[in-house]
Amino acid sequence: MYSLREVNPMLRGIRVSPQWALQRRSEQITALLQQGEQKPFKEVIDISSGDSHRTGIKPISFVRQVLSVCLYPELLHDDTLPVDVRQRAQRLLGECDGGSVGSYTDSCGLPPVQRSVAEFITGRDGGVPSYPHNIFISAGSQTALKVMLKLLVRGKGVSQTGVLTPQPYPHTLPMLLEEVGAVLVPYQLSEEQGWALEPGELHRALTASREHCRPRALYVSNPGIPTGHVQSRKSIEWVIQFAAEERLFLLVNEVYQDCVYGEGMEFMSYKRVLFEMGQQYSEMVELASFHSISNGIMGECGLRAGYMELVNVDPAVMVFAKTLLCTDINAPVTGQIALEIMVNPPRPGDPSHSKYTQEILTNRITLAQNAQRAWEFLIGLPGVSCQPVTGGIFIYPRLSLPPEAVEQARSDGLEVDVLYSQSLLDEEGVCVGAGCEHGQREDKYHIRLCVLTPSATLEKVLACLGSFHLHFLDQFSQHA
Repeated sequence: MYSLREVNPMLRGIRVSPQWALQRRSEQITALLQQGEQKPFKEVIDISSGDSHRTGIKPISFVRQVLSVCLYPELLHDDTLPVDVRQRAQRLLGECDGGSVGSYTDSCGLPPVQRSVAEFITGRDGGVPSYPHNIFISAGSQTALKVMLKLLVRGKGVSQTGVLTPQPYPHTLPMLLEEVGAVLVPYQLSEEQGWALEPGELHRALTASREHCRPRALYVSNPGIPTGHVQSRKSIEWVIQFAAEERLFLLVNEVYQDCVYGEGMEFMSYKRVLFEMGQQYSEMVELASFHSISNGIMGECGLRAGYMELVNVDPAVMVFAKTLLCTDINAPVTGQIALEIMVNPPRPGDPSHSKYTQEILTNRITLAQNAQRAWEFLIGLPGVSCQPVTGGIFIYPRLSLPPEAVEQARSDGLEVDVLYSQSLLDEEGVCVGAGCEHGQREDKYHIRLCVLTPSATLEKVLACLGSFHLHFLDQFSQHA
C-alpha cells in the first residue's frame, strides 16, 4: 500500500474523530510538561472519555485480588488474601486449559462466565430466563456490536442496510457503521424534553431513509450515551412495538445499566419489557443487548470484556455469530474473569462482601453527587444550558457561543465546539469531548464531560472551565 489509492475504499471514507485530535494534543502537552516546559497549569486533566480509572477512580479491590491470584497462582497459598478471593481464583483457573489464564478459551467465552452472565440477567429481569448458549463473550461490547452489524449488513444503493441511530450517538458508532458498510439513519432525540425518544421522529427518520437505503435495524442506548437520559418503561414499550411493526432488529446498548441515579428512576432492560409485553412481541422481536466491564461503576476499560445476549435469533444465524467471534480467537481471559465478578460479586457472608459493597456504593454516590454538582455549576454559566442527568457517566451541556467565535472556527476549518475544546485544553489543561462527534444538530454545540471522577478532580475541572468560559465569551465579544 505505497499510496492512499491502494487502501480499501470503504476505509478511506471513514472520518477521523475530533476526539482523536484532541487526545493527541493532550498527549503532546503532557510530554512538554514532563520535559519542563512552563504552562499555566501543571498537568492535563482528561475527562473526555469514559475511562474513569484515568481520572483517578480506584479499581475494585476484589477484582484486582482475584486477577492477581489468577496471574500468579502461587498466591493461592497466601493467607493474607481473603479466602473467597483464593477460592474464586482457584475455581476460575480450574476452568482454564492448563490451569492458566494464558491459554485460549472457546470463542464465545469460558462456560462458567457464560453461566454467570445468564444467571445475572435472569435475576436482573425478575426471573425472565436467560440461557448460556445465547450469551457471547467478546473483547468489549463494541466487538459484539460489530459482529451483529456484519450479520445484518447487505445490499448496495437503495437496498443497502440502514441502521436507525439516535443523535446524539456514541462517538465511535459512525466509524463502526462505515467500516461494515451500513448506512447511518439519524433520528433526533429531543433535547428540550430531556433527550426523549419521540415516536414521530422515529417514523420520520424511517420514512425518509427508504429513499436511499433499506432500514433493517434500530440502535438504542439506555441509559443514553452521552446524554445521560434513562428511558421510561412506556418509552421502551413503544420502541419495541415500533420494531415489531417495521420488522427491525433491535440493537440495545445497556452498558450503563448500573449507573442510574436520577430521583424516581430505575433501569429497566429491553429484554424484560419485551417478555412482559406478551407472546406477540416476546416470540417475534429480534434483540441483541450489550453490556461491558469497561463502562459504568467497574470501569475496567483496559481489560476488554463484555457480553452480548441474543433473543429470538435463529440458531443457524447464531452459528455465524460464533464464527465471526472466532476471528478474534477469544476475549482476553483476564477480562472474562473481571466480567464474571461483575455479574457474580461476593455474596452476603463472604469475607470480601462488605468491602466490595462499600467500594461499589462509594463510586455510585460519587457519581450521583458529581452529576448533580456539575449540572448545578454548568447551568449557572452564561451561555450554557444543560438537561438534568439521570444515568450514565457523562454530562452533555449545550453552548451558546458568540457569532464571532463561530466565524473564527469556520475560518479555521473547525466546528466551534472543537475550537472551544482546543482552547480549553491549551489554556487550562482540561481535555473534554467535542459535541460534534456525536452528530449534534446544526448550530447546536455541546461538550462532553465524564463525571465518574474523584470529587476533588471534578471541582478543579469546574473551576478551570468556569474561568475559561467567561474569558472565551469576553474575548469574542470584544471582537464584535
